[in-house]
Amino acid sequence: MAPNRSWMSRRQDCTGHLSEEFKKGVVEFVDFVERNPTVIDSLGRILCPCTKCKNRIRDEIFWVEKHLCDRGFLEGYTNWTAHGEERWVEHDATNVTQEHEEENTNPYVDMVIDAASDNLNVMEGLEEDPNPLASKFYKLLRSADEPLWDGCTKHTILSAVTQLVNLKSEFNMSESCYNRMVAIIKSMLPESEKLPEDFYRSKTMIQELGLGYEKIDACPNHCMLYYKETSDKTSYAACTMCGHPRFKPKAGDTINSSRCVPYSILRYFSITPRFQRLFMSKNNAQYMKWHVDGVRHDESVITHPADADAWKQFDATHEVFAQESRNVRLGLCTDGFNPFSGSKTPYSCWPVFVTPYNLPPSMCMRREYIFLSLLIPGPKSPGKRLDVYLRPLIDELKVLWDNGVTTYDAWQKKNFNMKAALLWTISDFLAYGMLSGWSTHGRLSCPICMKNTKSFRLQHGAKLYWFDCHRQYLPAGHAFRRDRYSFKKSIVENSFPPKRMSGVDILNELDKLEEANFGANSRGKKGDFGTIHNWVRKSIFWELPYWSTNLIRHNLDIMHIEKNIFDNIFNTVMDVNGKTKDNANAREDLKLICKCPNLELVFENGKYKKPKSTYVLDSQQRRIVCEWIKQLKFSDGYASNISRCVNLADGKIYGMKSHDSHVFMERLIPLAFRDVLPKSIWGVLTELSLFFKEICATEIRPDAVEQTEISIIETVCKLEKIFPLAFFDVMEHLVIHIPYEAKVGGPVQYRWMYPFERCMLFLKRKVRNKARVEGSICKAYILEEISNFTSMYFESTVQTRRTQVPRNDDGGSNLDENHLSIFRYPCLFIGRGSKKYLTDEELHIVHTYILVNCEEIEPYLQ
Repeated sequence: MAPNRSWMSRRQDCTGHLSEEFKKGVVEFVDFVERNPTVIDSLGRILCPCTKCKNRIRDEIFWVEKHLCDRGFLEGYTNWTAHGEERWVEHDATNVTQEHEEENTNPYVDMVIDAASDNLNVMEGLEEDPNPLASKFYKLLRSADEPLWDGCTKHTILSAVTQLVNLKSEFNMSESCYNRMVAIIKSMLPESEKLPEDFYRSKTMIQELGLGYEKIDACPNHCMLYYKETSDKTSYAACTMCGHPRFKPKAGDTINSSRCVPYSILRYFSITPRFQRLFMSKNNAQYMKWHVDGVRHDESVITHPADADAWKQFDATHEVFAQESRNVRLGLCTDGFNPFSGSKTPYSCWPVFVTPYNLPPSMCMRREYIFLSLLIPGPKSPGKRLDVYLRPLIDELKVLWDNGVTTYDAWQKKNFNMKAALLWTISDFLAYGMLSGWSTHGRLSCPICMKNTKSFRLQHGAKLYWFDCHRQYLPAGHAFRRDRYSFKKSIVENSFPPKRMSGVDILNELDKLEEANFGANSRGKKGDFGTIHNWVRKSIFWELPYWSTNLIRHNLDIMHIEKNIFDNIFNTVMDVNGKTKDNANAREDLKLICKCPNLELVFENGKYKKPKSTYVLDSQQRRIVCEWIKQLKFSDGYASNISRCVNLADGKIYGMKSHDSHVFMERLIPLAFRDVLPKSIWGVLTELSLFFKEICATEIRPDAVEQTEISIIETVCKLEKIFPLAFFDVMEHLVIHIPYEAKVGGPVQYRWMYPFERCMLFLKRKVRNKARVEGSICKAYILEEISNFTSMYFESTVQTRRTQVPRNDDGGSNLDENHLSIFRYPCLFIGRGSKKYLTDEELHIVHTYILVNCEEIEPYLQ
């Protein structure tokens, strides 16, 4: 006898509230399910019979009960056959919806549902035919359950296609290679196989899993975008600033023709749906609150930007924004690259990336969480007109700050209003000027000191400027302030360090400047530019309501600073012709400004000779250093093979990459020059090496950084006493500002260019069509985006780049105890003249010299 369950259709009472009868019925349903453990999976989930899930999706009993109270039962589901109840005898046509559906444990169904979460409402009520968008979703959902061939139990059509596409994306296969591989696979499968026969059909199947992008026509001279009110595709209007036509002419074209091809196109990838997808996937949503809920083993150590002062002050200033912990904090990075590697073809393509900082350190800054938002077309760099292309992104950021967007959190099973804020930008020093509006050239190139710098142009150093302003940062009674001989002639430093301007102060200064005072005008007159300020424009970022309250708006990139300083030191010490800073012009300037008679040029036999300085190696010493570098051996993945860069015949090193310079600067300089340079010079270089090692640590202690902020000033002053004037350009000056940004912004691993440079290398390798660079990049990026999304759902099925573990030659993991100790102390496994690891005693000796002062180290080196 069928029980009376008429209460299932009476969810609300006469007042519109949940009826008591329905509440008791839901409790009865839950008790019935709990008495039938066979319908509960290993994760404690059951099929949800609400009007939205319709017994298609599993969830925890608590959430199923909530769904039923909020939405009610699936219409006609009075016989609970999907939850262990036997089928009633009186079965008629009205109960066709009670057919027991197979349990869905297929992760690919979850993947499709996560990808189309906004369209799940189309599953409610099928009285009407599905719209085209819903039809595509249903087709994809069916392919997630349809076996690859009749009787196949391991693969569905969607699982096979997504894994093959992931393989193509990860190993950068061509379409022809993919098609041939699929043809071979199809020949091995049974005749009933349903695998798409080529890449085009595979891509068509899974393209609904990806997110698209918008094409915005642009002036090829970077004057304007055909955006919003000027976005009419049928308009032939030319650029309002330079008059360049919008479309390329074609024979037979008429006005309003749909075949018009624009000269330049900006590709815009909206960031809002991409951040929404982070919350729609349970795999990511649970980590988007790590900055609040994450466990810190030591609260006094800064391991994440959320632990630093900039983040904390932002939350204190904008309390309403900080109340919702799921609101997204962002970083922005841009730089240009030439997609034609190994070619002299000039081309500059500028991608703009954004990355969320809500994620834990193990996930933050990974490639799948660095989103391409803009692809600025070449072949010319946008220069100071970069703001023109940033307009769509800034407009979206303003909407995300003011209004937010309704987002579903799959982890908490709730909707919330997601907002986003941009914390800072990341770029090299050239792009720093393009993003900030402060020119990074000339006497006022330092964007921190601004007009308070004491730099001046060298008389014989061509366009070089000498930044002689470091002694003013020393304590008031420091001996270097009174030194009249080692620095500028007869100059005693009595001034105090300049005050760092806040965002509000800078905004007030920009508001006071007239348009004519930004940079040079049309007649070439600079006005106050270059003397009082270096502003070329008011950056578009000031339109963000919160931008002036940020402690750090634009980061100094340590990667490029470290690279430039290493090049100056190494080329000067090794006396590399054409690259050393110790040339004849430098000696002439030294004679005019400093008291160093032993280094002044000497006139002998009708020629000027340059006396050898103590910081320059002779040919024999250079050969010793090169031979030592030639024999270096690194742990796998720690650095490239630097020995290949050494030319023993010339005694030079060629082709050092930025990461190689990073390794050499922090680990090898103290070892490379300890036997060939005087102890006083070697000690200063070791101090500089230790500074970069401490500032690039993954964990930062504020008290240690404050001490480093003081010690680096003295180290730079010691370098001034050693090296010539031309050595000190703006890069050597910027190191004194790095500790403050590390203390305020957090570890540099979240604020330097390395992860973004790897993303640009990935985009560069994806260029297949050299005639359509940007289009080729976008096509590959969308495929990579789909690949990253799908890879989260088959981690146990196939190994992908995001899930792989490093392996050694024997097939085992590389992360054994020996390698862990090497990665913890990477400077300790390099031996002179040997390709073996150092002994424990040698390790102790080398490690000790880093921990003691230069004056105390000599006994350990005997």
